[in-house]
This record gives sequence, C-alpha cells and structure tokens, in this order.
Amino acid sequence: MIDRWELWLVIAGLGLGSYAMRFVFMGLVGRRPLPEWALRHLRYTAVSIFPALVAPLVVWPEATGGTLDAPRGLAALAALGIGMLTRNVFAAMAAGGGVLFVALYWF
Repeated sequence: MIDRWELWLVIAGLGLGSYAMRFVFMGLVGRRPLPEWALRHLRYTAVSIFPALVAPLVVWPEATGGTLDAPRGLAALAALGIGMLTRNVFAAMAAGGGVLFVALYWF
C-alpha cells in the first residue's frame, strides 16, 4: 500500500498537472483565435477518446482474466461495422451492446 504522504503528493501533482493543461488553453490562449491547423486537429480529439477507452476492455477484458474472448470481439466488430455504416455513435453503441448481450448468452 502507498504511504499517506505519497498518496497526497500524487493527488496534488495530478491536480496541478490538470490545472496547468487547462490553463494553457483557457488562460494563455483565451480569447485569441486558434490557427486553422490547431482547430483541424482538435476536431478529432473527441473521436479518438472513445476507441482509446474501449480498446483495452475488448483486448484485455477484466471479466475473463485478461484473455480475448469471442463475445467481446464480436461486439467490437459489430460496433465498428455499424459505426462505419451509419456514422452514428449511438447506433454503434447499441449494436455493440446488443451483440455482446446475445453473444454472452450463446457462449
């Protein structure tokens, strides 16, 4: 277990780091317009977060002890396919959840 003072040091460090990242955009950039290249890159930030959160849960699921299994793989493929076809995040999540529910029942 981590010592109490080390825990508070980590919490304070994470808080300062989070504040510093937000201050760069809100405090330093503020009301100045961002260049076109920065706006173009920031457009893809939200799109990249969802796969980054989901991929570890598919490849190393905690429910199976870290081994890849068929239901989660099928659900990820269904969500990817529906997402590419419809370009709708909610449809992709519903398809992936539905396939996972059915596949866990079958396997």
